[in-house]
Amino acid sequence: MNPDPQVMRRFELTLHKRWPGWVPKPTVVVNGEAQPTQWGTRNWKVPGTDPVAVTVFLFNRMWKFGEVQCTVGPDDGQRFKYSAPWLPFGAGKIRPV
Repeated sequence: MNPDPQVMRRFELTLHKRWPGWVPKPTVVVNGEAQPTQWGTRNWKVPGTDPVAVTVFLFNRMWKFGEVQCTVGPDDGQRFKYSAPWLPFGAGKIRPV
């Protein structure tokens, strides 16, 4: 089913890195489309009313880590927070705010 391009909705994603230390910039994948981004709070526009799959991960030139997935439902204005792992391996955490 193709999303209706006339219907747009938003969700908010806060990307939180651990302190101290260097952490690579995150990549957010929304419905299979990767979008490198910055740390902090961003709004993401998605078309249609179907749930969307969101994956967040970090990549340090050699391996991918901190990967976590969630599904954003059809409601507009949902808010989520991603927290990077303390060490450069393992999964991150994502939760509704």
